[in-house]
Amino acid sequence: MRIGLFGGSFNPLHAGHLLVMAETLRRLRLDALWVLVTPGNPLKDNAALPSLRERVEAARRLIGDPRIRVTGFEAAKGFAYTWQTIDFLTKSLPDRHFVWIMGADSLADFHRWERWQDIAARVPIAVYVRPGAGRRALASRAAATLDHAQVDESAAPVLASRRAPAWVYLRGRQSPLSSSAIRAGRPDLAKTAANRHI
Repeated sequence: MRIGLFGGSFNPLHAGHLLVMAETLRRLRLDALWVLVTPGNPLKDNAALPSLRERVEAARRLIGDPRIRVTGFEAAKGFAYTWQTIDFLTKSLPDRHFVWIMGADSLADFHRWERWQDIAARVPIAVYVRPGAGRRALASRAAATLDHAQVDESAAPVLASRRAPAWVYLRGRQSPLSSSAIRAGRPDLAKTAANRHI
């Protein structure tokens, strides 16, 4: 079974996230995608972050694709970092093929993640293009360090079966939406997010 792992605060989940989910399900030929709603991003101020339950329930309301499962299990396990989640899943479900999914903006800051090289060594990674982040992402410390492990976009359908480290940069349809813009009170973006389902 080929499973995509898409983690984040999702405050809130919006149409841009839904686009990434739909595209990675199709292009990576995934059997399932797990949306991992985190207790909070260690690199950000989480003081005003809505409760995990609120964010999980809001995400579930927007997702209609039965292949996509929304979970907040990391909090129950006491996990604060992605490497802990990856370590747990790969050890407890060794028969599954996991792919970590992130936006290009996350790749740009990936070197700041706790034990980021361990993450790259455990699971293949799919990086999806984000407006304005491509150049910074591909010039990042993580991209340079993992340059030897980058595969061509044409290999995306078999990425889940590749031995880590392996990563692909996926170009394609993009959304201008961002959670921060929606939180800043852009009602036009919030309405768009609420009306898009997969």
